[in-house]
Amino acid sequence: MGIESALGDGYFTTQIDSLTNWARSNAAWPMPMGLACCAIEMMAFAGPKYDAARFGSEVMRFSPRQSDVMIVAGWVNYKMAHAIRRIWDQMPDPKWCIAMGACASTGGMHRCYGVVQGCDNFLPVDAYVSGCPPRPDALLHALMKIQDKIRTEHSVMLDT
Repeated sequence: MGIESALGDGYFTTQIDSLTNWARSNAAWPMPMGLACCAIEMMAFAGPKYDAARFGSEVMRFSPRQSDVMIVAGWVNYKMAHAIRRIWDQMPDPKWCIAMGACASTGGMHRCYGVVQGCDNFLPVDAYVSGCPPRPDALLHALMKIQDKIRTEHSVMLDT
């Protein structure tokens, strides 16, 4: 019948998936949500010493409509959680989230009624960065985990 029957089902989709996922993984633009002391380490991650540009993430976008990866850095109170969720909903699909630091991951040392005990209560978190505050190279490692996830788990068929 044609080339489709000779190559098998899904050949072109598979090749388009690999190309698209490679491009997406090497252009993951972060949306910084610097809420507390971890934001200082996130700023160092964007600096020239750690060179996030080699991963395609040098462009910190403060507009949710131009970013792919949200980095929640610091402890989140309940009032701020609603604003973060609104910004998350404005980001285009596909999107990923990094919880940076002990406070963003589990609430940290803030065991009180006003602090959310982990941003995974209201956001789907893809990578956790441990530490208080975590080093910028740990954030680079989380970014590499997100890149691997983009390359292996996402399909163009999900974009419809």
